[in-house]
Formats: sequence, C-alpha cells, structure tokens
Amino acid sequence: MKHGLLALDKGHPGQMDLLEAHFDIIRPRAPDPERIIAENAQNVRAITTYLNPVQRNLMEMLPNLEIIACGAVGIDHIDLDAAQERGIAVTHTPDVLTNDTADTGIMLMMNILRRGVEADMYVRAGMWKNGAMPLGRTLGGKKVGIVGLGRIGRAFATRARAFGMDISYFGPSKKDDVAYQYYDDLEAMATDVDVLALTCMGGVRTKGLVNYSVLQALGKTGFLVNIARGSVVNQSDLLMALSNKVIAGVGLDVYDDEPNVPESLFIRDDVVLLPHIGSATVETRTKMGRIVAGNLLAHFAGEPLLTPVEM
Repeated sequence: MKHGLLALDKGHPGQMDLLEAHFDIIRPRAPDPERIIAENAQNVRAITTYLNPVQRNLMEMLPNLEIIACGAVGIDHIDLDAAQERGIAVTHTPDVLTNDTADTGIMLMMNILRRGVEADMYVRAGMWKNGAMPLGRTLGGKKVGIVGLGRIGRAFATRARAFGMDISYFGPSKKDDVAYQYYDDLEAMATDVDVLALTCMGGVRTKGLVNYSVLQALGKTGFLVNIARGSVVNQSDLLMALSNKVIAGVGLDVYDDEPNVPESLFIRDDVVLLPHIGSATVETRTKMGRIVAGNLLAHFAGEPLLTPVEM
C-alpha cells in the first residue's frame, strides 16, 4: 500500500509526476476539503505545500504524519513548534530560487524608479500623444539599504552594484566577509538610503519590522521594495504612508493576506504590484519541485534529507 501524501496545492512543474508512482496523493478539494482530509487522515504520512499554511490544527488531524515538504525557501507558514513536538520533519527549497528572486527585486526597483510599468500604460492609453510622461529617477549613484543580507540579499546587492549603486545593510549581526556598510539600527539606515530593499525571512522576529517610523525615516524621496514576506511590513502603516506621501513609491511582490491585495493600491501610480512571482520561472520552479520530491523519497527510503529545516 502506498503512503498517503496530502497535497495542499498542485505543486511545481513535474513535481506530482515524480511522486504519483510512490504515493497515494490526496487533494483536499472544494466544497468540503476538511471532509476529504478527515476521511484519509490515518493514511497520510506526508504533506506537500508551497505557501498554503500547515498549522497545529492540521497536524493534529493526521496522527501518522512524518514529514512536511515545503516547496518554498520561507517556512513562516508552517508551525515549526508543533512539528518539532511531534518529531515531524520539515524540508524546504533554499538556494535554488536565489537568483530569480533577486532579479525580481531589481525589476521592481527599476520599475518604481524609472516608472517602467507606468510608461507602458502611458503608451497603451494613448497619453503619449498629449505629451511626454513625467521623469523617472536614475539608479546609478543611489544608496540601497538591504534588510537581511542572506543569500537573496547578497545576490540583490551584487546586481545593484552593477548599476553603480552604493550598498548598505541591516541585520542581527555584522558580516565579516563583505565591505558594505552595516547598520544595527533600521531607522538610521532608512534615513541614509534612497531605496530600502527587504530580502529577510518572514516570521515572528521580523513581523511589522518596517513600520510608519521606518517609512518616515526613508522619506519623501525614498522607495521601498519588498521581495521578502508581506508580514515584514506593517501594511496599515504602509497604506497611510503612501496616502500621506511620506515615501516616493513602493514595489511589492508579497502581501499580508495573499492573494488579497488592498484595492487602494490599484489606482496609485507610485506603486508597482507583482503577484508573488519572485521564483516564478519554469526553470526554478521545476528545480524546486524536484527538491520537494527528492526530500520525500529520501525520507521514506531512510536516507538523509536533501534540504532539512533545522529546528
């Protein structure tokens, strides 16, 4: 008998093809997903998820659950305390999405400074016939403050430097292997930079890290880019800051309650909105799917996990 695999989403390209030969895949579909889970609870030994949450209440429904294979690098949507208490292994997909996510951050930064998305709409709406659109801002010579100089933060910094931008960073500790200026005070860094780029992990420690005070410090000529997690920014404070023109603009790939984006952002020309596509390329998502499958197969073969989350 195959082990039951609870698939909370459709998975990455090719992922389920790799798993169907080895698992009985259970898909909790509408209109009654909880009933489907309950009916198969005894057989479920594994869960796959991308960004759908796996909280304590779900784990408690599954007495034989052994592993949660997450198809993302961030695991703030998984209750690690509950998993650790039960001895449930958790895996994720680090490293492989670093470059694509950093590219997305650069794309957002270029678009909010050079007004690329706005320019596209300007042409499509026939407004060019009425005169040139407003000017953008040069990237070269601008100062970028990176919040969280991990893998993605470093990749973002390398790309920003290629545009002639000056790099600084904020985090829990100074990195000895980089020459970038380090700040241990986020407001102080925000005061000194033109662009604040968020590349840190989500979760309790960074929830609401960027609040109204930080945005005030960034100032009327400053821009915010978020490719981290929506929870890192206090969304109410951000909406208020934009309404009061406290900052010059923002580029977002992540939000507090995805896919629900505040409609007040839709009509603003100082905002660029992406639907959480940081790692959304065929190449990267295919690799992520292979890692998810590889972790599951390794676990049930009694072999070391490829990319375990340390708890």
